[in-house]
Amino acid sequence: MPKRNPGPLRVTVIADSDTRWKWGALTARRIDPDARLDARLLRGRATPTPRQLAELGIPADSMAELTAAEMLARIDEESCDVVVVSCVGGTVQALLHGFARAWQGRPRRPLVVTGYVGVVYEKLADGLLLRAGADVVLANSADDARRFRDVYEGVGHPTASIVETALPFLGGEPYRPHRADTERPFTVTFAVQPSAPEGRADRIHLLRRTVDHARQHPERAVLVKLRSKPGEHTTHIEEHPYQKLVAALDPPDNLSLVYGNMAEVLDRTDLLVTVSSTAALESLHRGIPTAVLTDLGIRESLGNHHFLGSGCFASWDELDDGYVPRAHPDWTAAHGVAALAPYAALRARVQSLLAEPELPRIAPYYTLRTAPGYLPGVLARHGLDPKGEPAGGLAPRDPGPVRRAVRDFVRNSARTAYRQGVQRVAPTIRRWGQL
Repeated sequence: MPKRNPGPLRVTVIADSDTRWKWGALTARRIDPDARLDARLLRGRATPTPRQLAELGIPADSMAELTAAEMLARIDEESCDVVVVSCVGGTVQALLHGFARAWQGRPRRPLVVTGYVGVVYEKLADGLLLRAGADVVLANSADDARRFRDVYEGVGHPTASIVETALPFLGGEPYRPHRADTERPFTVTFAVQPSAPEGRADRIHLLRRTVDHARQHPERAVLVKLRSKPGEHTTHIEEHPYQKLVAALDPPDNLSLVYGNMAEVLDRTDLLVTVSSTAALESLHRGIPTAVLTDLGIRESLGNHHFLGSGCFASWDELDDGYVPRAHPDWTAAHGVAALAPYAALRARVQSLLAEPELPRIAPYYTLRTAPGYLPGVLARHGLDPKGEPAGGLAPRDPGPVRRAVRDFVRNSARTAYRQGVQRVAPTIRRWGQL
């Protein structure tokens, strides 16, 4: 039985958006800070642009943009120890079936790791069962791990794959309270989301209140942290981009629109305001006062119900009057925000499985026997037949001159980012991996 070569792990990250590339790449670094990192970006509406990749600042040793079927056609040709699948649930399910077919009969196969990029506030059972079959399913907190086990036990699926950890991008320096005698103004950051809320009227309400806060507090700096520029997509499509809506509100000079790395924005933030963004978890992890808005209610559709019991709820009226929320320590501990050494269990699980002489065949929960009216549609959306094979065979597809130019630029950008990041970015990421 062939064994894995000693040395750093070889990890392939499959991602379908900029946010999921960030989660997958940092998860790979948490598993092994020195791992060889190969990026495989899923071709689609949310494929990261070169600007988005550069903004994230996570170097990769190689990068390619492929369809799900093309990835499966190449997976046998590429040598790796671990595959981190950082995609939506349906894509994870399709790839699991594709892997099961591609690796059938192989003496050894890569380990498959998957999970969620943020707060799990909807489609818990649906999303988890689409991920069932991976060797490792990451839960971002003790609360998530409990809920995940309940779902798997409820359908008779093994729970050994569930590993409690924390969101891999939690980090940064602890918050030091703002001092009035410093030159830096007290800074309020409103972190927007592409999907909560979606409606134009709700978005205008939030923006108008943010603008009003800036007018009422001219001594403060107010930042609107945006996820993407017009024409770019993240995990969700935005029908009403905030940057287009805010122009009509005549914002004061102390309000600014900002892009860039969330961690860098948090470095100068004294109060983080959001509806339900994972930026709130980053902020809470660092001890920054964090307000989860109640202006639009506390509703499952907004995702802010996840923060029940956190002590972070507030309205813009309360914030205008100077209220500063304080998170409850018990809540942060249970929800993966203040976890101690949260990656030890992940590393132990990966090393234990890699040491096995042979891994069992990937066995998703959904099969043509358990879900004959559901699974074929999931697979077909990713170009696979009901057996998990490319439908009608895989004919190489000409990406066209524009797509080809973008793809080549992405690859070149990745190589450039890697060379420039070896001395600055990579050591930092490796230090994070040792936390």
